Amino acid sequence: MESIWSAGVKEIQPKTHPALQGDVKTDVLVIGGGMAGILTAYRLQQAGARCIVAEAKTVGSGITQNTTAKVTAQHGLIYGDIIKKRGLDAAKMYLAANQQAVADFCMLAGRYPCDFEEQNAYVYSVDNRDKLEQEAQAYQKLGLSANIVECPSLPFSMVGALCMQHQGQFHPLRLLWELAKQLDIYEHTFIRHVQDGIACTEAGSIHAEHIVLATHYPMINIPGLYFMKLYQHRSYVLALEGAPHLDGMYVDACPEGFSFRHYQNLLLVGGGSHKTGKQGGGFAPLRALVKQAWPNASERYFWATQDCMSLDNTPYIGRHRAGTGQMYVATGMSKWGMTGSMVASRLLCDLILSGKSDLETLYSPRRPMAGGQLVSNIGSAAAGLLSIGGPRCTHMGCKLHKNGEEGTWDCPCHGSRFDGEGHVIDGPAKKQAHV
Repeated sequence: MESIWSAGVKEIQPKTHPALQGDVKTDVLVIGGGMAGILTAYRLQQAGARCIVAEAKTVGSGITQNTTAKVTAQHGLIYGDIIKKRGLDAAKMYLAANQQAVADFCMLAGRYPCDFEEQNAYVYSVDNRDKLEQEAQAYQKLGLSANIVECPSLPFSMVGALCMQHQGQFHPLRLLWELAKQLDIYEHTFIRHVQDGIACTEAGSIHAEHIVLATHYPMINIPGLYFMKLYQHRSYVLALEGAPHLDGMYVDACPEGFSFRHYQNLLLVGGGSHKTGKQGGGFAPLRALVKQAWPNASERYFWATQDCMSLDNTPYIGRHRAGTGQMYVATGMSKWGMTGSMVASRLLCDLILSGKSDLETLYSPRRPMAGGQLVSNIGSAAAGLLSIGGPRCTHMGCKLHKNGEEGTWDCPCHGSRFDGEGHVIDGPAKKQAHV
């Protein structure tokens, strides 16, 4: 099981980086060598800051290599919800930040070839045009064109699709590896402990005035209540040969629906989403759709990915928590990690270099948490902790569930995943489990 991105760059030799040996000092330490970490380090370096990236494995070996790499400010039907809950000004700010992120990716793609293509983005519905109409009204309030169109090229009937023009798609690893060549990076450097501006490994320590946690799920998550504010989702992707070419990028307004985009001669079909550690979804619904819609198409690649979901579908970016000094976090991208990572790089760079950002309040990890999803998160954690028997997650002790499709042990509480021998695949767990 390998993504189109990791399989398709075998001809490229990414720059290798040494593991940390001994003690070093820097202005900023970024922990995590995925898209959020590398973009943040790149922006800081361009601004003149001394910056080090510490990556537990290799650059791009985590969630970034499994993205579908859509670059868009259209994050499902989000703008009407933001206007309702946080006001029109917040929605305008969110739109502007993500449209700037699209422009920033386009600019970087001009310097570092990464197969960037401008595409229109569409959010469609198979059964609820009223939701599309409500979001179209939100678009009008934000000054966007609000075109609900038909999408006859999709392989099922629908009631329409809302278009956002001038968005993009790209090859994430091609860009990531080019940016990484210019940075001071330590690979195979697992940070075991962070305190008072010192990040410790088995082989040395990194002293920094500022520390950014860009580890997908924050490695420090109990202080800060991230274990309550986040939950994780699995989703699945097929890359097909022999399927029709689709112009544009498509996502269902329903979270359980399908997404589509092309890359070169391949059609990427995503879906099957379910909460990590829970039953449902998987590759089966994708393959059933393909069998019905494009019976002559063949699978070239298939893979799964994991997304950190926030309580309100807006990422947590900013100061990690009150009283922690100069520690920052970027997490909870809620399935839109490319633009979220670019927004994070700009916001965190502003905070670190000037102490303030116009986006700080919008993305603050300390914003109010009340809501139904918080109750659900707490309930899932309680159920996992109180379940009897079975192997336990080394994060907080929740009972692990066997994922037969992927051959892993997954935690339904906070989304940690372990291989068949108990080694950690995805955090927040750090230690091997007994399975």
